[in-house]
Amino acid sequence: MVENPSYGQVDSNYTRRLATTPSPEDGPVWMLNLMKYRPVAEYADGRQTEISGEKADNLYSPFEALAGVGAEVVFFADVETQLLGDETTWDRVGLVRYPTRRAFIDMQDRPDFKEKHVHKEAGMEKTIVLGLQPIDDPTLRQGSIVAPNWSDAPNPPTEEDPSVVVLHVIRFHDGQADDEMVKYQNGATSVATEQGFHISGWFGVEGTVVGDGRPWHQARFNAFPSKKAFMEVVFDPDRLAAQKEHRETAIADTYTMILRPRFDHIFASVHD
Repeated sequence: MVENPSYGQVDSNYTRRLATTPSPEDGPVWMLNLMKYRPVAEYADGRQTEISGEKADNLYSPFEALAGVGAEVVFFADVETQLLGDETTWDRVGLVRYPTRRAFIDMQDRPDFKEKHVHKEAGMEKTIVLGLQPIDDPTLRQGSIVAPNWSDAPNPPTEEDPSVVVLHVIRFHDGQADDEMVKYQNGATSVATEQGFHISGWFGVEGTVVGDGRPWHQARFNAFPSKKAFMEVVFDPDRLAAQKEHRETAIADTYTMILRPRFDHIFASVHD
């Protein structure tokens, strides 16, 4: 694991767990990456450059190293709008599925990964990397939420307004995930379903690889046929009432972002 990166704090307790989970108990882990870029890349060796942090991160792109440990990128998106959160505004979101926790650690030791990591260090102003596990809830399984086909939805995708994924990264007040948040979901799901809402994937956070010291509890990827469809849900009076009564009570901290996915294979990565 890269020690003392410039873009965040490494959680040594969780990285130790990743490295030491016994093989019989190990299994897949999904790594969520929230990325905030420097305006201009800053290389540790002092080289002069005018490339942006985003372009430096494009040079990083460790696809060979990922493939070498059996990992795959299952979601990648640009942040179109950040609706909720602190002063940090994220630029991109990625989700990678590793076959085991140990595979994530093994990748860090690969020469091809280390060679490219200099570009990530140069380009990234801040990042949060969370280890996720799918939430095993029968109500989230395929077919449990019956939404209209997107072509039949009230606000279908168009060339000008294609599909979006809304990501919620959530920290709950103690005991509220299974109480007030469930009440909110019961009041909001029917409204969202009418607009074509599908769950790409809901995950619990098992640990933080890199962050800013805050714990997080869940990451929810919700797909909508268009941004207009999502905004219809946002401003629905019944959903607003449920939000005020239950959601705001349940959530202590959140980042909520509208994403334009370049690809979304989350559901298949969890259920195949």
